[in-house]
Amino acid sequence: MPLPLSSQVDSVLDLAAVVPVVVIAEVSDAVPVARALVGGGLRGVEVTLRTPAALEAIRAIAEEVPEAVVGAGTVITPGQVAAAVAAEARFLVSPGWTEGLLAAMRGCGVPFLPGVSTASEVVALLERGVREMKFFPAQAAGGTAYLRSLAGPLPQARFCPTGGIGPGNAAEYLALPNVGCVGGSWMVPADAVAAGDWARIEALARAAAGLRGPASAQV
Repeated sequence: MPLPLSSQVDSVLDLAAVVPVVVIAEVSDAVPVARALVGGGLRGVEVTLRTPAALEAIRAIAEEVPEAVVGAGTVITPGQVAAAVAAEARFLVSPGWTEGLLAAMRGCGVPFLPGVSTASEVVALLERGVREMKFFPAQAAGGTAYLRSLAGPLPQARFCPTGGIGPGNAAEYLALPNVGCVGGSWMVPADAVAAGDWARIEALARAAAGLRGPASAQV
């Protein structure tokens, strides 16, 4: 049986080593994609709010795949915070943050990762009591070298790097002491979704779940 919601997500960074970033164009794809990811060992599913189908996709996964922990990504307005939580998103991820967006996320009742790409943004969030963040766009913003440099002066900050991360470099990020997990879409290729090749998605998810050993797939 799935754990109660309050037990499922205390920290997005501890949900899994890899959090799939999923773009759903058709609501009918949401449930089979989520089932394939869970079958491969990735219970966390970040559905990005980039398509008109996203909110309904989140709701469908929450209702029909209870063993998944579904969240909303690309959250950029307070209105989207409210809409995502109403659709039963269990965590929120943003590519950046403003004071208004941060206030909405802090008041929404679910864990969240505001996005940063500079040391000043990290310090600003630490000043506001936020220690867990998304680092985006990871590769373009300096990659593992930048995150390694932040670990010395800002050891209390932990990150989920996303952007330009794939099976070839994910392990390098996961080896850093200030990285809790990475986000990526390589295990949900668009052609596999279009073809309904759920077995391929499950196999890719299984490989991703193994990047930090068997325990990385557990909540």
